[in-house]
Amino acid sequence: MAPTAETRRSRRPGTALTTWLRRALSTARAGFPLAAALRGVVALALPLLLGLWTGHMVPAVFAGIGALWGVGQDGSSPYRLRMQRLLAVGLAGALGLLIGELALRSGHTAAVAGCLVSTAVVGGLISLRGPVLSVTGMHLLLGTTVGSGIAVSGSWWQPPVALLSGVLLVTFLSTSPWLWRRHRIESDSVRAVYRTAAQALTAVGTPHAEAARRSMTLALNDAHDVLAPDLAAATRHRPEDSDTGRLLDALRLAVRLGEVVSALVWEGRPLPPGVADLPMQMAERLLPAGRSTATGPDLLPAEKAVPERDLRSPAVRALVELCGTADAEAGADVVLSVPARPRPGRTVRLRYAVLLSACVLVAHISAVLLHGPRGYWLPMTVAFIYKPDFGPVLRRAVHRCVGTVVGVAATGAVALVTGNTPYALIGTVAVFGALMAVGVRHHYAVATTGLTGIVFVLVDLLGDHRTLYGTRILDTTLAAAIVLAANFLLWPDSAGSWAAAQTEAALIAVRRYRDLAPSATSARRQTLRRAAYRRLADARRAAAQARAEPLPRKRTLPDWEATITAAEQVCDAVTAEVLANTAGSAGDHAGRARRPRQQRDARHRQSGP
Repeated sequence: MAPTAETRRSRRPGTALTTWLRRALSTARAGFPLAAALRGVVALALPLLLGLWTGHMVPAVFAGIGALWGVGQDGSSPYRLRMQRLLAVGLAGALGLLIGELALRSGHTAAVAGCLVSTAVVGGLISLRGPVLSVTGMHLLLGTTVGSGIAVSGSWWQPPVALLSGVLLVTFLSTSPWLWRRHRIESDSVRAVYRTAAQALTAVGTPHAEAARRSMTLALNDAHDVLAPDLAAATRHRPEDSDTGRLLDALRLAVRLGEVVSALVWEGRPLPPGVADLPMQMAERLLPAGRSTATGPDLLPAEKAVPERDLRSPAVRALVELCGTADAEAGADVVLSVPARPRPGRTVRLRYAVLLSACVLVAHISAVLLHGPRGYWLPMTVAFIYKPDFGPVLRRAVHRCVGTVVGVAATGAVALVTGNTPYALIGTVAVFGALMAVGVRHHYAVATTGLTGIVFVLVDLLGDHRTLYGTRILDTTLAAAIVLAANFLLWPDSAGSWAAAQTEAALIAVRRYRDLAPSATSARRQTLRRAAYRRLADARRAAAQARAEPLPRKRTLPDWEATITAAEQVCDAVTAEVLANTAGSAGDHAGRARRPRQQRDARHRQSGP
């Protein structure tokens, strides 16, 4: 199927520039991650200061490299997942550094090339198997490139231990807020579902309704992922932590709310203003903004927010009844489960591993020919760029080149002003560390700018005072060219094939929901619906990534977006039909859920304080 006119317009240079500027402005409005920036400053400056004061600068620099990689993975995910990712980075990086260092100390050029290719194969094979394994594979290769490219004296075990200590410092700084804000991230993710549901209800009957419903779907997917460890524990035993139980109850109710909102979006009739306030009322009841043990405000009678004539809609009645029973019992029939996302098959992983290792080998040979031994920048840049699971390869390569140029210019300007005194260099590292922490959350080019400046300073502190500004730009450009040539000449259909596979998986999930939902139990219906919408969101993301990659001449991509949109509309229609058929039983369930609570309140009033 040929691309739509809108898709063709989006490929025009002027439209692309406008889109980029719009995204940049929205990023600027997203807020400055002050805590992450401060962590970047402390994590990168502290090891270097300690090395300067104690006279052990070499271990301090390797601790700074570990802190650099830790800051690069210091995201905003829950503390448990954040710790898993950072520990994987530290262990993989230290192991790779040890492998590369031992190969370099052997004195054989073939040993260095062999360990680079071997770790690239291993890293490529595991990188496409999940987010934690992805960063594990990349940092195993990064550690090997640094270890085989930077010669240091002293004991062989000191650099890996120092690097691991730098990552552990970032881990401590990143996860220590768990002590006083343990469930803040999980609570915010669940609250976001109710907020996007309210926005979707506001947009019902307008051209923006489907986009608002997609935002609610993404919020539900994110809340499922954030609470995945708690969901796995809850399947084995009831959570002892009351906060965890409250969050899971709120998420169960949010799943039912998502069903109702999808039905209302399909009906398309504008809703009274008070209806859009109901989701946030439910959130305040289940997730009070104060202490987790506090009791939320009493809900206003939902019927007063909806005129009698609007109650003829089954979806509106279901929303009113759901709001009137906004407690743990209302979502008791929802089985929370995170469907496993489809992952690339063995053939795809093997092909990626072979191409990655070939790129690393070509980069290593190019570095030896251009700069002699210990040319680590070229293979290191290849490891950073060739990560198709992190986003479009072309965009990543371009952002890498732009960030390197800006970083080189900034580093040169700072060197002219400060004169390369030790404390000035450490201050420069601190500033670039904050910049990198911001870029990790907002823009890859900004993160690359910070990383480039930090690496320049760390190498200078190791005693390499060569002027490498032009060399680094040349190496980055060459590494980007190697990756792009391998990806688009040898595997041009990689992103398109993945988008086609994701779309097919989504259509299968939609058919299952369409065929099984009318006769399924409530719990089974919710599971089928969530799986279908999640698959559709994944397919839309894969299609957008495929669109961002260049295409050979005389080739067009199928219009996956139109197919996905039609499938979403099918899901909305099935949801509305099933909800209409079960409206009577839903009312009976609401009455049964309301009576026990009223009886408990009556007994409490009779017993007194």
